[in-house]
Amino acid sequence: MTGADHIAGHTWHGRRGAVSNSFRYGVDYVLIDPNAKPPPTRLFSRNRFNLAALHDRDHGGPPGKGRGVAWARDVLGAHGFDEAAARILLLTQPRILGYVFNPVSFWLCHDAEGRLRAVIAEVTNTFGDRHSYLCHREDREPIGPQDTLEARKLLHVSPYQPVDGGYGFTFDIRPDRIGIRIDYRRPDGGLMATLTGPRQPLTDRGILASCVRRPFGSVRVMALIYWQAMRLKLKGATYRVRPEPPTQEVSR
Repeated sequence: MTGADHIAGHTWHGRRGAVSNSFRYGVDYVLIDPNAKPPPTRLFSRNRFNLAALHDRDHGGPPGKGRGVAWARDVLGAHGFDEAAARILLLTQPRILGYVFNPVSFWLCHDAEGRLRAVIAEVTNTFGDRHSYLCHREDREPIGPQDTLEARKLLHVSPYQPVDGGYGFTFDIRPDRIGIRIDYRRPDGGLMATLTGPRQPLTDRGILASCVRRPFGSVRVMALIYWQAMRLKLKGATYRVRPEPPTQEVSR
């Protein structure tokens, strides 16, 4: 990895419980080293407008007011994970023509030997609230694809799911592909969500191809979110009013 990879992947969601629902969509993510020199592309930029772009202010703090990778380092330090700050990568959807909405982005935190030691899952809902979950093994050993990392759900995400239960995160991060699974569990239901796809160097050709296959980037993602919400409503799912978001920015 020289600075940025393109993951032209898929996300799958399957809802469990009295009202079931599932869908699978193509999605484009970038995996970027915020401290590395940007890749030599004309169509992707850091912190300035372009067809595709990544802005530090979109991550590491409230939406639009983030501090980027400096925030991730502060989070690791505050929780005694300085050893995981040797190299931090950000897995996220880029802005397309200036717009972005990321339901979840991931800070992948590695030690000096390149081993994955912690992941900060940065969750944002459609109401503009954000909460991050610091995921790690209980013994703080390197994270492997066989590990399920637990976190208690604190942020209201879907109005058709309550704020209770917990998440089980699984990360299979390879040199050639990404595989992430989030299992939201509660006594009477929950859902499974996955993000999978191959890693390729970020190129102008890849950016153009993704914009043709999946136009408008996060605008399309937002439209699909509302489409699935309408489907759940028509199926009779219970709508829940948004509660106040948690006051803490990060939980473990």
